[in-house]
Amino acid sequence: MPETFLGLRIDVDSYRGTKTGVPNLQKILSSHQLLASFFFCVGPDNMGRHILRLLKPGFLKKMMRSNAPNLYGWDILFKGTVLPGPVIGKKCSEIIRSIALDGHESGLHAWDHYQWQAHILKMSREQIFNTLQKGVESLEFITGRTPDCSAAPGWIAGNDVLEMKEAFSFLYNSDTRGSHIFFPIVNGQVLTRPQIPVTLPTYDEIIGRQGLNHANYNDVLLSLIKPGQLNVLTIHAEVEGIHCLNLFDAFIKKALNQEVCILPLGSLLDKFPSSDASTIIEREIPGRHGRVAVQATSVKD
Repeated sequence: MPETFLGLRIDVDSYRGTKTGVPNLQKILSSHQLLASFFFCVGPDNMGRHILRLLKPGFLKKMMRSNAPNLYGWDILFKGTVLPGPVIGKKCSEIIRSIALDGHESGLHAWDHYQWQAHILKMSREQIFNTLQKGVESLEFITGRTPDCSAAPGWIAGNDVLEMKEAFSFLYNSDTRGSHIFFPIVNGQVLTRPQIPVTLPTYDEIIGRQGLNHANYNDVLLSLIKPGQLNVLTIHAEVEGIHCLNLFDAFIKKALNQEVCILPLGSLLDKFPSSDASTIIEREIPGRHGRVAVQATSVKD
C-alpha cells in the first residue's frame, strides 16, 4: 500500500492566535517531533471589522454553527473597531521568530487579514504588490530570512494576485482548494510558482453539519485522508491552537497511530512532483461563506 502523507498548513490570522495559539501548537508539534507550515499575518489585527459581514445571512449562519465567539474570543470580534488593532509582527516577533528557529516553514499569510479578505479582489496590481511587499519585508525582518512560501487568506486570490506573487521568491503558494499540485494558467500563460492546494475541509466548514461534533470529528477527518494522493489540511491557530487544542492533539495521535506522515507543505513538492497546469475558477464550497479560488481540473460537474 502507498504511504500516506498529510501536509499541515497552520493559518495564523490574528494577534490572539499568534500570542496564544501558536505557542500551544508549537508544544504539541514538538512533543511529536513534527514540523508544519505556519502562515503569519504580520500587520495590524483588524479582524473585528468583519463584524459588518454579520449582516449577511450566510456568514451569520456559519458563525453561529461553528460557535465563532467561543472559538475566536470576543476580543477578536472587536479588533480594529472598538479596540485598536495591534501590529502583530511587532507585538509577537519573538513567537514568530521561534517558529522559524524550530525548523518549521514560516510563510506569509497577509499583511492585514481583514484587508485581504475584504478588498484584495478590488485592489490595483500596484496595491496588491505593495501589501505583499509589506508582509514579506516584515516577516524577513522578524525571522532574518525571506519567506519562501505564501497562502492567501480565505483562499481568495484572483489572477492579479497570482501574477504579483511571481515577483517574490516564493517556492510555492497555497492559495487554492483542489486535488493535486499544479501550475496556474493566467491569461494563457503558465506561471512558474506551483500551487499546493488544500484538499481537506476545515473545522468551521464541517463542524455542526450532518451530525458532526467533537465526538466523531477526528474519525471523519481521518477517513478523508487517502494513501498515495495529496492530502493538505488547514488548521487555524485561533481554533485548533486554543479552543480545540485537545481535539487537535487527539487528532495528531490518531493520525500517527494510523501511520500518517505529517509534513510541512514544501516537503510535498518532492513527494508529489507535478507538471500539471490548470486555470483557477471562483466557486462556493460547502460550509464556507462566499466564493473561493479552486483548481479547475479538480472540479467535477
